[in-house]
Amino acid sequence: MKEILFKAKRADWRKLPREEWWVEGYLTQRKGSDGKVFESWIILDAYEQIGVLNMKSALVSETGFNCYKVDYETVCEYTGLTDKNGRKIFENDICDRKEKFPEIVTYHDGDWTLDYSYASGKESGYNYCNLGFYVRNRGGVEVVGNIFDNPELLEEGD
Repeated sequence: MKEILFKAKRADWRKLPREEWWVEGYLTQRKGSDGKVFESWIILDAYEQIGVLNMKSALVSETGFNCYKVDYETVCEYTGLTDKNGRKIFENDICDRKEKFPEIVTYHDGDWTLDYSYASGKESGYNYCNLGFYVRNRGGVEVVGNIFDNPELLEEGD
């Protein structure tokens, strides 16, 4: 069964060292009466995360979970797949499979894809291939960044 995990940038990421910007865990959100999300939190699995993050700055909610308030715009879902180096692949990651352009991990038509529509000036979903196929059958997918921290990877090079 696929692990339902998310990652997101902490709400206070600008004040932190780069290695503490992102947190990974379980997503919970608070919505207003209009249904719009106004607050997002990542709940950590304390046993996995101790030692990885500075737990002093984590909040302990009424339920006893360690959690961080996160920037909703950066929430990314785990695909259930790992790259050739064993790194988890998340939505909005930028992957390299040694093609002409790096590709963005997106969810399209019920499946995770490697999307390179941006390279032809098209909207997401125009040019893409199946992520699972390339991870499982070709083994050449490598996460090289994400759209939030590394937008320069999507600029046309030489």
